[in-house]
Amino acid sequence: MNITFLNDPKLSILLPVIYLAWQDDILTKDEFKALNNFINNQDSFTKAEKEFLKSKIDLNTPPGRSELFHWKDLINRALKNNKRPDSLTQLGFLIANADRQVYTKEDIQKFERSFAQLESDLGIMSQEVISGLCETRDTITNKHETVESFSTQKMTALLDGDQAPVINRIKGIINSPEFAFETSTDTAVYREKVLEWCKILAKEGYGSYAYPKKYGGSGDIEGYFTIMETLSYHDLSLVIKFGVQFGLWGMSVMFLGTEKHFKKYLNDIGKLEIPGGFAMTETHHGSNVKGIQTTATYNHKNRSFTITTPTEYDRKEYIGNAAVHGEMVTVFAKLIIDDHDYGVNAFIVPIRDKERNVLNGVRIKDCGHKMGLNGVDNGIIYFDNVEIPYDNMLDRFAQVNEKGEFVTSIPSDNRRFFTMLGTLVGGRIGIPRSALAAAKTGLAIAIKYGDNRRQFGPDGGFEVPILNYRMHQQRLMPYLANAYAMHFGLQYLTQRFLNRTEDDMQEIEALAAGMKSYSSWNTRDTLQECREACGGKGYLSENRLDDLKNDTEIYTTFEGDNTVLMQLVAKNRLGEFRKQFGEMNIATIFSYVLDQAKTAVTEKNPFATRNTDDKHLKDAEFHLHAFKYREKELVGSAARRFKKLVDDGLDTFDAANIMHPHMLQIAYAYLDRVFLEQFQQQLEKADESLKEVLTRLYNLFAVNKLLENKSWYLEQGYMEGSKTKALRKLFSQLCWEIRRDAVPLVDAFNIPENCLAPIVTTKSKEA
Repeated sequence: MNITFLNDPKLSILLPVIYLAWQDDILTKDEFKALNNFINNQDSFTKAEKEFLKSKIDLNTPPGRSELFHWKDLINRALKNNKRPDSLTQLGFLIANADRQVYTKEDIQKFERSFAQLESDLGIMSQEVISGLCETRDTITNKHETVESFSTQKMTALLDGDQAPVINRIKGIINSPEFAFETSTDTAVYREKVLEWCKILAKEGYGSYAYPKKYGGSGDIEGYFTIMETLSYHDLSLVIKFGVQFGLWGMSVMFLGTEKHFKKYLNDIGKLEIPGGFAMTETHHGSNVKGIQTTATYNHKNRSFTITTPTEYDRKEYIGNAAVHGEMVTVFAKLIIDDHDYGVNAFIVPIRDKERNVLNGVRIKDCGHKMGLNGVDNGIIYFDNVEIPYDNMLDRFAQVNEKGEFVTSIPSDNRRFFTMLGTLVGGRIGIPRSALAAAKTGLAIAIKYGDNRRQFGPDGGFEVPILNYRMHQQRLMPYLANAYAMHFGLQYLTQRFLNRTEDDMQEIEALAAGMKSYSSWNTRDTLQECREACGGKGYLSENRLDDLKNDTEIYTTFEGDNTVLMQLVAKNRLGEFRKQFGEMNIATIFSYVLDQAKTAVTEKNPFATRNTDDKHLKDAEFHLHAFKYREKELVGSAARRFKKLVDDGLDTFDAANIMHPHMLQIAYAYLDRVFLEQFQQQLEKADESLKEVLTRLYNLFAVNKLLENKSWYLEQGYMEGSKTKALRKLFSQLCWEIRRDAVPLVDAFNIPENCLAPIVTTKSKEA
């Protein structure tokens, strides 16, 4: 009688191992050698039984599909009818003893050692393999799912605050049929559609929202920022066109002009009856506004100014509304009176008539197709002795009097220059808020898609939502925490700006410059991760991530290059440091030394640097101390380093150049601390029902920032390796926990459905 696994059941002890070896249809030479040696060394098998087993591992005659299915059926029956075995040896005995007892417990113990060696030779981990062989799988991963542990309506109310009425009105407009997305690839068509949208908003009174009521507005600058942010859920070309027309153009008149300008222009600007632009940037001078070369020469005889771009690359470049629609622009130029340069001032200069004909002395080039924002007509403007009337000088901070003399209430050229630019800091509030809205949209798309999209899973089990995978969570959850942190931080910046005083303007300007950089860089990184997290679906234009990515790329450049702006932030922090220590007396020096000693005792002692207790790692006081310590040390070390470079004979410009990377770290440390503090304050004020989920988000933000800078903390001796390892473990756990709240957390952004993507507004076919 021929030997089979059925009529000689004791041989079935090897069936799971042989099945696994052939499972991928290829038995390697090493696998054959290991199995062959094992069979030869089994004294309890007869020669005929050994020959049968060897026939099942013959490289030249692999088992057919029906035989493999039969083996799998025997394995499945053993797993189904018995307690889950701890090893493949035990699984083999269960199959062998299925109909009658062939092996005893003593036999199992005898086989265990040789089987363990076989599994090692084959690279098999028993528990992992047995899990894979189970037909039905009920794992922690596939049971993890979205829950709504809090009220999304309450969270939306917290995020919107007292701006909810404005937000909801704008959401209603962009969700209307008139605001259906423009899909034409013709730039001219797209530009006209964006202009049409702006006109609808202007007609509803939203263009003039920030302007005084007596000039057709609502006198609500906070509302204007809110409008820009809410529009950013829709089309970003619309946002920038809206910002250029009603913000840069209109607010330059409002903040730099006087009553005569308000009466003449503001009402018409708000109604979009005078399309205009903001001509500051020059090709060869970029962010260096003080270095611009366009001139405004005063002619006392006829009380006028002549605007000129002296050379090819002194032209005004990348000016929104210039290529097609603009009729006037605010031009920043050096005021020249009797050959004397009185520094940068602002002037209203006509560039087109109502029929869109370019005026004499003005030459305009279209910037052409761009990476994004192709609904905005950016252009290059040259001025060749363009004469404008006396009243076209925006003269809030400086004037030319009736004698033809330059007069100003701010005698310092530097102070006047920075005061003038400081009034325009609003652009650096609108842009980061717009960037944040784009990041929120990307997160809503990627997180909702990840909750629906299923892929892979345990063998024999159901496919798992990709949002359940730890790495997928760690790609997206930190950016979700960032979005909430930045929302609270930008609200704080807005309130600081609205309630500004002259004394705190320098810090507000630095804060706005830093948050603009921080937010736009975060949006860039968020959208890249969201695109990848949506796979091929994220590459389809209909799913919006391409427009969001391409349109926000320029956010890192306009309103000031991010790296340059971060230097401004660092200079402000160093200035505050010098101010503090320049006025040091014995008492303040003693206080500083005492503070340093306290830090060493409380935060740099062995217990603190090694403390891995979960409660400590989630402690808000620990977070704040750590963030403040990094900020203070970076500022202090920068001041000492700069002084040493200069003391060693280096020119201050060269010393500053060497310090640039260090300065960037100062800015990041300062902004990290501000965002952390604002998140902590929001936690204290939040409704009790929201505190649990917000605390998880807060902890993830804090822990992620500590991990991003762990090398610095390790170098400083502020933490030891055991602590950073514990933070990494906590980071993973927080991402896992927040995943369950992730969909409700993005739902709380309350983004209009038409502004999301088809992959999330309809159930994915792949789900």
